[in-house]
Amino acid sequence: MKRRSSEKKRHVVAWVNKAEWDQVLEYLYSKDSSLQRYALQRISAWKCRYASSCPVAVDCTADLVRCQVLDRSGQLDGGDLVLLYGAALVRFVNLITERQQGRVARPLRRLAGNLNIPEWIVDLRHDITHRKLPSLKWCRKGCKVVLDWLQHEYWSRQLGGGPNEDWEAHSDGEDEEMDLKRQEDELIAKQKEMEAYKNARDLLISFEREQFQAFDGLPEHREKSLCPAPFAEMSWLLGEIKQFALESGDLLVDVLLEDGFLVPTVEQLETLGCDTSASAGPSSTEPRLPQTFLRFWLPLLKMLNSAAFVHLLLEKLFVELKLLTKEQNSHRAFYLSAWISEVMLCNSNKFEYHFETKGQRKARMKDRIFVNRIQLRWQQLLSACLDAPCTSTPHLLQLILDDMEHPLPLETRQRLLQLCSIYTQTSHSEFDPSPEQKQQPIYTLESLREKLQHSRHHSHPWRSRADPDRSEASQEYKWADVQAEKAKLLRGSPWQLCADKVLWKNYPLGKVPGQSDDPSSLMAENYSTMTVFDQPVELESNTTHSVPGVSAPMRTADGPLWNHSDVNKLKSGLQLF
Repeated sequence: MKRRSSEKKRHVVAWVNKAEWDQVLEYLYSKDSSLQRYALQRISAWKCRYASSCPVAVDCTADLVRCQVLDRSGQLDGGDLVLLYGAALVRFVNLITERQQGRVARPLRRLAGNLNIPEWIVDLRHDITHRKLPSLKWCRKGCKVVLDWLQHEYWSRQLGGGPNEDWEAHSDGEDEEMDLKRQEDELIAKQKEMEAYKNARDLLISFEREQFQAFDGLPEHREKSLCPAPFAEMSWLLGEIKQFALESGDLLVDVLLEDGFLVPTVEQLETLGCDTSASAGPSSTEPRLPQTFLRFWLPLLKMLNSAAFVHLLLEKLFVELKLLTKEQNSHRAFYLSAWISEVMLCNSNKFEYHFETKGQRKARMKDRIFVNRIQLRWQQLLSACLDAPCTSTPHLLQLILDDMEHPLPLETRQRLLQLCSIYTQTSHSEFDPSPEQKQQPIYTLESLREKLQHSRHHSHPWRSRADPDRSEASQEYKWADVQAEKAKLLRGSPWQLCADKVLWKNYPLGKVPGQSDDPSSLMAENYSTMTVFDQPVELESNTTHSVPGVSAPMRTADGPLWNHSDVNKLKSGLQLF
């Protein structure tokens, strides 16, 4: 058994014999540069034989000795030497402590302390990597200390055993100790998190208790929607919550979004006198918070108001809304969406607010979580909104697109809204598709009906959409086709069909809006003929018509209807009324 165990410890080395090993060790730590160069050449040969399995300590020793050789040669200036020493020291700390790292990253100072590496060597490595480069004096001192550590911890230990034998055994023991320490730290951190969670719930429950007492204490003749004045106890409580938010803001927002806080229960809504069926009605597509419930939480939200808090709240709201995509909880989804809508409306600067009076502005600002506009992370909000589809997603998406600092192109916004409406099976009143999008395939029966009604409205707006007479509808469609054909034939001519809504009773027969009283304005330089069948008035074949003041018979449609002599005769017989 002992023989087998000894055979397992045997391994192939790159040096020829122990004499070569002792010679390289002696030359490496010599003061003669020529001997050090010879040792570096032998180590280069070892690396070729080892391929990628050369001991880390041998590699680091060679790098540091090479720095000393180049330093003594006088061929490099101070800046080059600092960079050279710095690279060797950084490689030493990283490679030596890499073996100690587990699945969870550990601080380098702790790992270096377990290996008896001076802490200031780790600080020197940190300065070289992240801060101002140290002086050449400190680099030379660090190189000397590290070489002494390598000689004591590695080279001297190889005289009686294989490479890294004691080192690895030492590392295994340290790993077990580090794992136990890590488990203890994780347990302590979990206990602290549970205590913080309990404190957050206690603070918010105390806030709710104070608010319910304040709302119940209002006189009956006053509306409950009015904000009660904060008590002295409430002021102290808000200060405690603000201090807790500075320490653990993420945890506080997580507790706020639990049921019973920003997402109220039915009992809480009934106590405040709010409508409990709002989340199930048609308003769920454009959710708005009940006024009393909003003012219930305004003191707390205004106290926590900051750009960081608003960003964190919106991010958590969208995350919670995304978790509901697989669950059917319309009540929770309604209030999460309503809070998002409330925050977005507080940040909007719509044009209809520009003409309000001071009193109207004061009343509107009273119920806002924050007043000043905040620069939100629009791209993140847009992605989060699209990742959390629900019935109110088109409404929230519209708010985000309207309020972006750098809005997307109109076509992109329309396509996003259309795709969102199709995915959520909801209609969006503010979405007006472009003519190109109207020709796209129909995806649902509702969209087919809307497109049919839209086409009827634009083809004959004076008709009712629900006309029961099919024959009249067919005639109207036929008349619309004839009108479209006539408009196509008149394209490029000075004449055109009028499709505007004009009160023709205010204009004399034969006169159009904007026309002058001079009949010569009717003369066209370029004209096109019109056949008798295209004329809007049906002519009797065996009758002739006469115009007052005109003795010539009516012309056919083979040529121009009027010439200059006809216009002069019209002028002489013109009667104004």
